[in-house]
Parts: sequence; C-alpha cells; structure tokens
Amino acid sequence: MPFTMTPTTDIIYHDPGSRVQSPRPGTPEPSSRQGRRNTQPDTQLLDDDGAISQKLEACLKHIFTKYCSPPPPAISISRKSLGLFLLSPPEGAYLTPEGLDQWARDTNGAPFSQETKDELIEFLDVTDDGGLTLKGFMQIYQLQTENDEEETWRDLSNHGFDRTLTLVSTRREDDTEQHPIAEPPPTGSTES
Repeated sequence: MPFTMTPTTDIIYHDPGSRVQSPRPGTPEPSSRQGRRNTQPDTQLLDDDGAISQKLEACLKHIFTKYCSPPPPAISISRKSLGLFLLSPPEGAYLTPEGLDQWARDTNGAPFSQETKDELIEFLDVTDDGGLTLKGFMQIYQLQTENDEEETWRDLSNHGFDRTLTLVSTRREDDTEQHPIAEPPPTGSTES
C-alpha cells in the first residue's frame, strides 16, 4: 500500500499561546478537577487536596475586609501613592446584613434573597447574631469553587483580581472613600 501524507491544511494545530484552551472554555477538561484548571501552577484556586489555595485565601480575605465589621484601620496616605496591596480583616471580623448585601451587590449585581440568607446562617459559620464570619465566607467559596470554578473567577474579576490572582486597579479599588484601607505590610517583610 502506498504511503500518502495528509495535506497540512487539513491538520488542526493546537496553539499553546492561545487564550482559549478548550472549544468549551466554560467547562472543565475531562482530565481536570474544578479549581485546578489554570495553566499556571502557582495560580490555582484549590490546592492538590481540594482546599482553598493560599493565593485564593489572600484574595478572599481582601474582598471580605472591604465589607466587614469592624472595618480595618484606615490610613491617611492615598492608595495611589502606595500602589495596590491586599487588605486583611481584623480579628473577629464578620459581615453584617448590610455588609453581606453590599458584597452580594458588588459581586452579583443584587443582594441575596432572604431564603439564601437563611441558608447561609443555617449551614455556614456565623456569629451568635448571624453575621457571616471569615470562616463562613471561605466556606462559600470552597463550595462554589468545587462546583463552578468559573463563577469564582467571575467573582474575583468583579473585585479587581486577574487570572494570576493579582489585584489590578478597578473603579471599585480606586474608591478609597467607601472602603478605607489598612496599613500595608512592612517594607522588609518576607511574606509572599
């Protein structure tokens, strides 16, 4: 039998530099698990054990801090002169009903229904008064990321994070009057 070559115009090449890695970018590849599809290994939402990654945890703490009570200590230096840095919630912080509604509006465009709020109080970590704790906030994102990674990426984007989990400037992040900012870590800090 004679050997024939397939014309190169009939071969579809995979372009590794392409932003679209799948013909169905909103669905996981068969060999992947939710939360671990990002092509850069240090920017996964979930770690190998299925827990929230350290980078995602830092992002979520920043988001939580923008809406928590008590608020973080404010500083007098403008954000533009400092550059962008991640906020950290004070010990014992929680989301009041108003903070929860504002977070839901900024994230999804509307506050949660009363039914959803009741489910949060019933199933997640809350204060005695029903305020969502940081642990409860992390539980929301643990469940969401396990079930719908793209929804978590959309939420992160709505709060100014890119696909490398880096805070980039957005109109919300530039609004320092609404969300006072905490002291940045010391310059000589070795934290990453």
